[in-house]
Amino acid sequence: MTGVPHPTARADEDLLGQAAIKDTVRHAYLAVVGQATGIAPQLYSADELAGLPPSAVSQALGVGNPVRAAELRRGEIVLDLGCGGGIDTILAARAVGREGKAIGLDMLPEMLERAALSASEATVTNVEWVRGELEALPLDDATVDVAISNGVVNLSPRKSRVFAEVYRVLRPGGRFVAADIVLDDELPPEIFTNPAAWAG
Repeated sequence: MTGVPHPTARADEDLLGQAAIKDTVRHAYLAVVGQATGIAPQLYSADELAGLPPSAVSQALGVGNPVRAAELRRGEIVLDLGCGGGIDTILAARAVGREGKAIGLDMLPEMLERAALSASEATVTNVEWVRGELEALPLDDATVDVAISNGVVNLSPRKSRVFAEVYRVLRPGGRFVAADIVLDDELPPEIFTNPAAWAG
């Protein structure tokens, strides 16, 4: 599938259903704000979870542990794409210390509000919460040392655009660590074009 419009399509027609996919993803994750998932103990060690507020632990929605894999260093600026309830942002902020900063980005203000509350409960102050979308990051070029993502890139209908944006905001020599779901085979059309399947 290419980005070239069909000759009979209107210029403003959304051929990939991107708006529908984003809307479905938005509603699916809005529905889980404040819901306990039970995922965190499977992904994070007891030491990593120690001292984190229950709100951050219970709200974890990831598929891996990108903070551990990123091997963060003190003083680095970290961008957490799709931060959700904030568990990875808080862990990243602790890892980079007061000399560094963790930026939690999410498209849902409700998630950002919950994440900010969790960070406050964890007495983490070197964090910044930003509302935005993966395909159009509201950050300047070359301002981030490390970008992390935990089960979020797969939700975007424009993954190549997400990667381009990550590349844009990373400084030279910066790195991107993602824990995600990857397909080995093509999905059937009825699944590929189903917005609910994207959100799931």
